Amino acid sequence: RSELGVKRTLDEFGIPRSTFYKWYNNYLKAGYEGLKPTKRLTNRQWNSIPEDQKNLVVALALEHTELSARELAYKITDEQGIYISESSVYRILKQRGLIAAPNHILIAASNEFKDKTQFVHQMWQTDFTYFKIIGWGWYYLSTILDDYSRYIIHWELCDSMKADDVKRTVDAAIAKARLKTKRKPKLLSDNGPCYVSNDLKKYLKEDLGMKQVHGKPMHPQTQGKIERYHRTMKNVVKLNHFYHPEELIDALSDFVNHYNNNRYHESLENLTPADVYHGRSDKILEKRNEIKNSTIQKRRQLYNQQKLINL
Repeated sequence: RSELGVKRTLDEFGIPRSTFYKWYNNYLKAGYEGLKPTKRLTNRQWNSIPEDQKNLVVALALEHTELSARELAYKITDEQGIYISESSVYRILKQRGLIAAPNHILIAASNEFKDKTQFVHQMWQTDFTYFKIIGWGWYYLSTILDDYSRYIIHWELCDSMKADDVKRTVDAAIAKARLKTKRKPKLLSDNGPCYVSNDLKKYLKEDLGMKQVHGKPMHPQTQGKIERYHRTMKNVVKLNHFYHPEELIDALSDFVNHYNNNRYHESLENLTPADVYHGRSDKILEKRNEIKNSTIQKRRQLYNQQKLINL
């Protein structure tokens, strides 16, 4: 204990009184531990992600292994009410060893038709793809996809690829879509025999009032959306063997439900096809912006609280 007064002692050592009383208050609060240097907060740390939120990212990534970092980021915002950027989700997963570089990169067909659609039911895409069922032979999946939203309106497993199969699929799609206007969607397809048949052309034009559009021969990127959908779907569904058509139908139903309602598309502002198809886009995007602002505000408040503790 110095015989000199506090003021004179501080003057002798060149220590500001504000610094001394800060040390003194820290000592009263935490003893000698309170006098140890604290790690200074940098300007970047105010937006750091809390550890519990990092753990949430990892837990959801392990639960939903089919989701990319981008899809996971928006799932967290929509379902957990927390904003974590795509880059932050990617960084967290990479630090935990949950991100692997792809072995190869596929050059995909173009996503867009040359004239982009502006609204739902402006144009539909349709195509067939095939599956082999053990003991039953080949079956063919006919699909109707809304070009604007990527929503799968209707699909049907057929035992052939004939014009009648296309008619049946289109009829079912029209019934499900509950179109309220007389103007029907254009129907975009490739130049397969069933799609260029006079029977189908006459039916679409005269009975349904639908205009038919064909992609250029040897130019599959015209139908990039449905081509990509079928490729993605088959990569998942064909992981299993099927011994009865009903087994395949169940698997296809599960995938379509997931694709329509849970698959986030970057080209759709990271919304699902169902969000766009059913007109929920604006409301969801507005809610996301509110969550983002709220999350950032909470992080800033936490940062300021930590600064006060370290004073």
